[in-house]
Amino acid sequence: MMELLAVIVIGLLAIAGATLIGPRLGIASPLVLVAIGVAASFLPLFGTVEIEPEWILEGLLPPLLYSAAVSMPTMNFRREFGAISGLSVVLVVASALVLGLFFMLAIPELGFAWGVALGAIVSPTDAVATSIVKQTPISQRVVAMLDGESLLNDATALVLLRTAIVATAASFSFWGAVGTFAYSVVVAMLIGGLVGWLNLVVRKRVGDPTVNTVISFVLPFLAAVPAELLGASGLVAAVVAGLVTGIRAPRELSPQNRLSDAQNWRMVELVLEGAVFLTMGLQLESIVQNVEQDHAGVGTAVLIAAGALVLTILVRAAYVVPLLGSLSRRAHRGARMQGRLEGMHEKLSTPEGQQEAFANTNARTWHRVTERDVQRFSVRITRSLADIDYFLRAPLGWREGTAVVWAGMRGAVTVAAAQTLPEDTPMRSMLVLIAFAVALISLLLQGGTIGLLLRRIMPTTKEGAVDGQARAEQERIFELMRERAATVAPLALGADATRHERFQTAKTHQIAVISSQRSALLDARDNGTFDADVLEDALANLDAAQIAIEMRGKLSA
Repeated sequence: MMELLAVIVIGLLAIAGATLIGPRLGIASPLVLVAIGVAASFLPLFGTVEIEPEWILEGLLPPLLYSAAVSMPTMNFRREFGAISGLSVVLVVASALVLGLFFMLAIPELGFAWGVALGAIVSPTDAVATSIVKQTPISQRVVAMLDGESLLNDATALVLLRTAIVATAASFSFWGAVGTFAYSVVVAMLIGGLVGWLNLVVRKRVGDPTVNTVISFVLPFLAAVPAELLGASGLVAAVVAGLVTGIRAPRELSPQNRLSDAQNWRMVELVLEGAVFLTMGLQLESIVQNVEQDHAGVGTAVLIAAGALVLTILVRAAYVVPLLGSLSRRAHRGARMQGRLEGMHEKLSTPEGQQEAFANTNARTWHRVTERDVQRFSVRITRSLADIDYFLRAPLGWREGTAVVWAGMRGAVTVAAAQTLPEDTPMRSMLVLIAFAVALISLLLQGGTIGLLLRRIMPTTKEGAVDGQARAEQERIFELMRERAATVAPLALGADATRHERFQTAKTHQIAVISSQRSALLDARDNGTFDADVLEDALANLDAAQIAIEMRGKLSA
């Protein structure tokens, strides 16, 4: 027991130290943690530590993916969903099949089905590993695509892994596999959406921020565990629950509850991400020992892993190039439609224009169109114009394509998934080492060079221009907030009102103004009208202002 406590304490100190020291050394902290884990794996104290892969796949991943989904800008996720779904499903399946052929040729005793199983393990990018990318000068569109991909592709890979293992038996059916995949995703989405909605219904009625945060900590498992029991993807369920919470929480939960959530989840993310990389390094010594005991050949496994990593990068590049072409064509189509949509938007922005559209639409349709229908149509036009502006403002060229390709790192999830292979898997210890070597080489090679690469290829942006764009965006947001504040009428007070009554009335009015402003900003968020980061800062400032007003009210009571 004391040894386990010592390992936990040393691990937490290592995570804290790597987080502080890594940036000063110019090395991403995950890489520092992997190196610490590898070195520690050869020490007697850590030689007795056994890490069950289920602890990573079912214990660490659901909360990490949930937290990432909550904090992800939902409008950017929607805008990039076509690219995200392709990267997280089509690319994973294609990579697994190509790698299956490669492994079958490199290890003739393996067979195609087991080769695809190992390919499914190696194919997905790691949600935690991509945190390295956020420390680099990279386009927010690329970040959104990589974030969304890493949220969903683990589930695709794990379902594909199960399917490939089943395919080793004679009862395999292609359409059965497709149906299993569809069932896994659809059921997980339903469960995740229901859990996310119930989460907000319950937590809205809990005033204590501490209790509220405790409930949020168990939420990923409340989504993942039932999904797994029903044969669906627990990771997809956790992600969907996180997306639902991220979208609705600013409208449903109090600022104190959301602030408490954010602060505590940042600490949880730090510990869990660090634990993922530490455990990855700690497993090296035992994995190598198993390969040596089976006389499988460590050098051969490392060479095959290097070839597999090169192949994954080439397949990824072959997929990303036409993907960027498709996204570019979509942006150009939007640019051609922009003028017509702006004219329609300007027309619908006035009561007279809405009435004209209302009358014309009723004249052309067999059913009566309501004013609400016209309003919804106006919102769709607003969103379409915001999307077009977003795509034109941040085009994806060869630089961004290079970033998407090179940022596709593998990590601890690959190692954990490999260790779930059945005991009767042919050459199992060698396959686990291949997966570990792919992940380790990927982290060291891609993770260690991504920052330098992006600094070299990304065009230097004048700081003044960036600040000017941010200030212009902030001014538009402030103008919207001023307009909404003017619509909130102050409460009337009698001449004999006490000082306390005046204070409470002023406080009520200020909170009403902030609530109105928040509602306007959230509507703008849903429409994609403003930059996600600038808008997030404005919402955070409103939350801080409301918390300060409420605290002053408590102190004066």
